[in-house]
Amino acid sequence: MANTLIWQQNSSDPHNADNLTAIAEWWHNLQGKEITWQQRLIPETNQLSKIKWETQRFDENFVIHNSQLKGITVYWQKDPSAEVRNITAQKFELDNFNQKLYIYPQTQSQVIICVTLPQIVYRTIELAHPQVAGNNKGEDYLLLLRDGEKKLEVKVTLNKQKLKQILEKM
Repeated sequence: MANTLIWQQNSSDPHNADNLTAIAEWWHNLQGKEITWQQRLIPETNQLSKIKWETQRFDENFVIHNSQLKGITVYWQKDPSAEVRNITAQKFELDNFNQKLYIYPQTQSQVIICVTLPQIVYRTIELAHPQVAGNNKGEDYLLLLRDGEKKLEVKVTLNKQKLKQILEKM
């Protein structure tokens, strides 16, 4: 499956219908999951890369209910007893890799909505030329990375399979 699927109204792309089917399935599979709902204005320059997707005050996190796509309209509820909401799209863009759906509403051509599954945010620690040590720890292998300048020590315990995997990738 491609990383990005696009459905656009009146598109002549031969995959348009298949993409809409895949997007409908993704939307339906959100049922009962916590999502993040973000809405932004599209810049006048139409440069979508200029949109800031960092968390803002009006962004919402909620468990989505009754998520379905009928025709080109997405339906959902924030709570099972709440009113059914909907948006009819002129375009959908599904980023499979990052699990994000961008919705371009028909009625608000200057707006883009991003629906995403909350992701684990990994903190990256960069060590440039650390001291390296390693030894056997029972059946496992202990790898020790130490950066004296940052006063940081990272201990990694690897089984034989993971150690082999690292060595193969180097």
